[in-house]
Amino acid sequence: MTKRIDVENVVKAKEVIDELVSEGTPHDQIYVFSHEEDLEEKMAEYFGTEEVGVKEEGVVNKIKNIFSKRGDELRSQFQSLGLSEVSAAEAEEVLDDGRLVIVVTNE
Repeated sequence: MTKRIDVENVVKAKEVIDELVSEGTPHDQIYVFSHEEDLEEKMAEYFGTEEVGVKEEGVVNKIKNIFSKRGDELRSQFQSLGLSEVSAAEAEEVLDDGRLVIVVTNE
């Protein structure tokens, strides 16, 4: 089951990720999203979490997202991790508000 956690900022994201890891969730099952792609990459590196890639999206969606707007790309990535279309749209709205979204998968 895929789980979505909305957080206010990077500090809160770190707290949530530390708690998830202490409960036994592997880093490679945790994804942190931001509307700002640079921030998203920096958080993944700093927290040791995953970024959505070809493995999660598939080659066709990965290529399609290169030409998509950021919001469309994010919704597609959320769905590739197992969120419903509705939850993916809600998560993208959270990002529009300047907050962050953590997605936990159970590969």
